[in-house]
Amino acid sequence: MEKTSYIKEATVVAVGLVIGLCALGVSLKVAMDNFTNKDRRVTVKGLAEKEVDADKVTWPIQTKELGNDLPALYSQINKTTAAIKKFLTDNGIKESEISVNAPTVIDLNAERYGENNRNFRYNITSNITVSSQNVKLVRSLISRQGELLQQGIAIVDGGYENPIKYEFVAFSDMKPEMMAEAIKNAEKTAQQFAENSNSKLDKIISADQGQFSIDNRDENTPFIKKVRVVTTVTYSLKD
Repeated sequence: MEKTSYIKEATVVAVGLVIGLCALGVSLKVAMDNFTNKDRRVTVKGLAEKEVDADKVTWPIQTKELGNDLPALYSQINKTTAAIKKFLTDNGIKESEISVNAPTVIDLNAERYGENNRNFRYNITSNITVSSQNVKLVRSLISRQGELLQQGIAIVDGGYENPIKYEFVAFSDMKPEMMAEAIKNAEKTAQQFAENSNSKLDKIISADQGQFSIDNRDENTPFIKKVRVVTTVTYSLKD
């Protein structure tokens, strides 16, 4: 009787040991698979680009007057400013889009390294700025500056310090759409990589917010902008 009980206990222990070893084997396999797969990932970049028209323009309008009589020069500057404002408003520019800054006065006789045999003492620059979202209208007026020349008004080039500036301010409205497109393009690249490596694409492990940039399409068309986003996405892979 004792021998039979002993055999039963031994059998139970053996069966338990086998079950335990099987469970341990399964656990080890899962652990090994997880360990093997945890570094199976692919990192790709997704790109999205769009060309858009600028939706804001800043046009600095500068004129110069040379002379020796300051009151007369200021009077001429005021007439010039009034004529420019009339040209702008008569052609659709709103008063709220025009700002007139104080004129800049240079006393040439006070220049330390200047010549003393100048014909004129004062150089006065007037500054009018048009800031508008009606880009097409402002561009048309820029090309019609010759009409001011007929009135004896010459608009001088603002140079590097005061260039005509075109912007795309509605950029934030299109960010979600462009990010989605960039991620979609990244997924296509990752999918191709997975197929080439006999794997399947799994979930996204990480993704950045994307690097956005807005540049002129080229030097000749600064009013057309190229919006670009590059995002980096990491996917896990599975068999």
